[in-house]
Amino acid sequence: MKAKTIFAGLEYEILCGSLDVEIDNIYDDSRKMKQGGLYFCIHGSKTDGHRYIDEVIEKGAVCVVVEKDVEPVDGILMIKTKSTRKAMGLISSNFYGNPSDKLTVIGITGTKGKTTTTYMIRDMLIKAGHKTGLIGTIEMIDGYHHIASGNTTPESIVIHKVLRDMVDNGLDSVVMEVSSQGLMLDRIASVSFDYGIFSNLSKDHIGPNEHASFEEYAMWKSRLFQLCKTGIVNGDDKNVDIITKDATCDIIRYGMNNDYEYKAAMPELYNHDGHLGIRYQLSGIKTGSISVNLPGKFSIYNSLAAIAVADRMNVPFEAIKDILADIKIKGRVEPIPISDKFTLLIDYAHNAMSLSSILETLKAYHPKRLVCLFGCGGNRSKDRRYEMGEVSGNMADLTIITSDNPRNEEPQAIIDDIKSGILKTDGKYIEIIDRKEAIRYAITNAAEGDVIVLAGKGHEDYQEIKGIKYHMDERDLIREVLEEEDVEKICGYNNRYFA
Repeated sequence: MKAKTIFAGLEYEILCGSLDVEIDNIYDDSRKMKQGGLYFCIHGSKTDGHRYIDEVIEKGAVCVVVEKDVEPVDGILMIKTKSTRKAMGLISSNFYGNPSDKLTVIGITGTKGKTTTTYMIRDMLIKAGHKTGLIGTIEMIDGYHHIASGNTTPESIVIHKVLRDMVDNGLDSVVMEVSSQGLMLDRIASVSFDYGIFSNLSKDHIGPNEHASFEEYAMWKSRLFQLCKTGIVNGDDKNVDIITKDATCDIIRYGMNNDYEYKAAMPELYNHDGHLGIRYQLSGIKTGSISVNLPGKFSIYNSLAAIAVADRMNVPFEAIKDILADIKIKGRVEPIPISDKFTLLIDYAHNAMSLSSILETLKAYHPKRLVCLFGCGGNRSKDRRYEMGEVSGNMADLTIITSDNPRNEEPQAIIDDIKSGILKTDGKYIEIIDRKEAIRYAITNAAEGDVIVLAGKGHEDYQEIKGIKYHMDERDLIREVLEEEDVEKICGYNNRYFA
C-alpha cells in the first residue's frame, strides 16, 4: 500500500522522502521491524521510540512517523504529526481497511464489571446467531484463536489488526473492554463504536503513570460517549452525570432506582447446589423475571447493561434469559461446583476495594463461615498487603494467607506484611505458603454451609517467581487435590465437576 493512501485523513508534515513509497507492514516495536516497514516513534513511560530510528532504518524501514524534531534521512519517508499515538490509530485503521466500519463495535468502560459484561454480551449475541469477537482483560477472540491479553485495551496497532482478522474470519460484531488508559493513550483511536457502555466509577488507577486525579480519571472514561453512536449507562451511579455531561451520542439508562429504559426491581438472592445467584423483575422496554447465575447486586447491574445492548441488537428475550441463567465467567466470581455441602469460588479480587466488594457480596448469602484465601504480588505496593489483610480480617471468618506472584520477593516476607494488616483485627487466620496446600486445607476443612473464595488469581494460569512464569491454574490445583483426597467424603458426591 502506498504511504499516501494510509495517511488519508491525517494532518502531518513531510520532513523528507516521497509519499509514493510502498509500505509492506507497520510496527511500533523496533525489534520486529522488517524490510519495507513503517515505524511509529511512540514516546512511552519506559522508553522513547525516537531513540530507535537508526536501528529500524538499518533493518529496512522505509517510513518513520515522528512527533519530535529529528534529522532527515535520505531515501526515507519521514513525517511529523502532533501525536504519533493518535496517528498510529488512524494509519493502522487505514492500513487494515478500516475494519471497525465493517463490524458492530460495542465498547465497555467503568471501574468494575467490564470483563463480566463483555462475556455476557458476547454469549447473548452468539446464541442469537451473531458471530462475535472479543477484546479484553483475559483474552482476544478473533473467530479462530483465543489470544492471551497483555493489556485490557491493547495498542491501536494491535486492535485494528485483530479487527481485520475478525472481518476476514467472518465475524459481524465485537465487544471490547475500554480502559481509561486505553482512552487517554489513544489506543482506541479511529475505532468506530456503535455502542458505549458505562458500568460504574470509583477511585482507582490514580497515581504515577496512571491518572493524576479522580477528575482526570472520570474525564477520560467519559470520552467513550463522544465516540459512540449510542450510550448505555448505569443511571444509579453517582458519577453518571460527569460521564454523560459532554456526550454526543443517544443515551439509554439502566438501574434500579428510577424508571429507566431497563429497570430491575425486587432482587432476591438464591443458593442452589453450591451456585450463588440473584433473581429480579425487569421492567421498561422489556419485562419479565431474570435469574443471573452470579452472586451480588453488581451482577444485576452487569446483566442490565448486557440486556440493553443485546435487546438493541434484536437478540430474542428468551435467549437473553437463558444465557444469564447459566452464565459463568472465568475468574469472575467463578463457581467451582465440587460439592453440595459448601460453595467454592475463584475471583480476581486483588486489591482491598475489590476484595471488600466480593466479601460483602458473599456475606449477604449468610454462609456458615466465609473463608477467604489470598496472597499478594511481590514488587508491588506494601500498602495493598496491609489493606487486604485488614479487609479479610474484618470480613472473613477465616483467612488463609498464601502465595500469589512473589516475583523477586520472598513469599514469607509478603505473607508477614499481610499478617500485619490482619493483626489489626480480631479475624482468625492461618498461613500456608504453598498455594496448592492452602487450597487443600480450604477444601478438606470445609464445613457444610461454608462459602470459600480463592481470591487474587482469577483467570491467571501462572505464578511468577524470580522473573519466570510457571504454569499454575487454580482449577488444576483443585483437580489435583480432589484426585489425592477422598472426594466423596469431602464433597458429598463423586467429582462430577472434573469428570
